[in-house]
Amino acid sequence: MADLPVLEVELEQEGPIPLAAHFACRTGELLALVGPSGSGKTTILRAVAGLYRARRARVRCHGETWTDSDRGVHLPPQKRRTGLVFQDYALFPHLTAQANVEAALGHLPRAARAQRARDLLRDVHLEGLETRRPHALSGGQKQRVALARALAREPRVLLLDEPFSAVDQVTRRRLQRQLVLLRQRLPVPTILVTHDLEEAARLADRICVLHRGRTLQIGPPAEILNRPASALVARLVDLANVFAGEVVGHDREKGHTLLRWHGHLLEARLREEVPPGTRLDWVIPPGFVVMHRRERPSRGERENPVGGRVEELLVLGESAEVTMRVEGTPGLALHFTVSTHAARRNRLAPGVEVRVSLLAEGIHLMP
Repeated sequence: MADLPVLEVELEQEGPIPLAAHFACRTGELLALVGPSGSGKTTILRAVAGLYRARRARVRCHGETWTDSDRGVHLPPQKRRTGLVFQDYALFPHLTAQANVEAALGHLPRAARAQRARDLLRDVHLEGLETRRPHALSGGQKQRVALARALAREPRVLLLDEPFSAVDQVTRRRLQRQLVLLRQRLPVPTILVTHDLEEAARLADRICVLHRGRTLQIGPPAEILNRPASALVARLVDLANVFAGEVVGHDREKGHTLLRWHGHLLEARLREEVPPGTRLDWVIPPGFVVMHRRERPSRGERENPVGGRVEELLVLGESAEVTMRVEGTPGLALHFTVSTHAARRNRLAPGVEVRVSLLAEGIHLMP
């Protein structure tokens, strides 16, 4: 993957839709835009496509300026060669699947359009369905026609606006796999708008977290989900274990920063740049909260041990989500996940005493 950004986007305005979004996307990269409803994700996609004009905007693609509000440049949508896939497909209901794709092939000689449309439908595994109209297609098939139509323009950028949200889970997984295979053959920048964090983590090379139109953090999925930039980002990506604490010192020999938290002295990953006495937010993802076994101790049980009682146990198939009320702090709860088998083996139930370790490598400080 090339290091230089191919698509560069800067959008700013106070209203009516607040925007302060800045990001770049490289050739072959998929960047997922995530955030709550109203955070400007679809508006940003429309601005890249040329369908929306922000008050202060700069969009460059492959060295070409598409939008520059300071210079009065705004390339119309038909000259940008973006492939845009909508959540609701936006197919022409009176046209066949092949004709829908042909409608985006105006740049080719008329005689070449039918074969090219059939080739594109074959690429998305719709051969044999060329003559069907949208009402005779399933949701997944409609979305693949929409994707073939987006690819028909030989796009320089692929823009996907929640393309899988209107289909069932099995179809969604198939379409996600189709997108991964497609990206291997089509090395263009791809921007995916999604509300589904699991989908973003599965598909994206990087995630851009947005809130009220503002870019809060951009990074690989593992970084966003394990090392959020702030308590707000942590909550936006559904990390429940966000707390306040105070740095009391550093142990350089062990590689730990010492953190005081409601009577507990915790060891966290070393952050020497944070001076002792600093009060800050910190987070620990559920996967770094390890439950102690009842019958026999396990390795690591001396690492940041915390006790309490089970407040809530939710069995969800093969895993169980546990809410533990921390002892000595009535309003404080820890959330973690164990296998359903482990929950049964340890006889977990509301009111049962339980002890956990907070792994130092998972404690992330957010000064």
